[in-house]
Amino acid sequence: MHIIVLGGTALSLLGLVGILWSVIAVVRARRSATSDEDLRAKIQRALPINLLALLLSVIGLMTVGLGLFLF
Repeated sequence: MHIIVLGGTALSLLGLVGILWSVIAVVRARRSATSDEDLRAKIQRALPINLLALLLSVIGLMTVGLGLFLF
């Protein structure tokens, strides 16, 4: 059961890193955007990474909960 909890923790941390990366990418895009279309294109590139990171984080937290429930 420890392996399930540790694996879920690793997934959650990986998701958190991805979310932080997407936040930093959007802040940089807002600072360096020259037009509205440019900003929109940069944010659209960061959106799939943000959603994947959120999914990884949720799956990791569910795995931790399952591991704790079985423990």
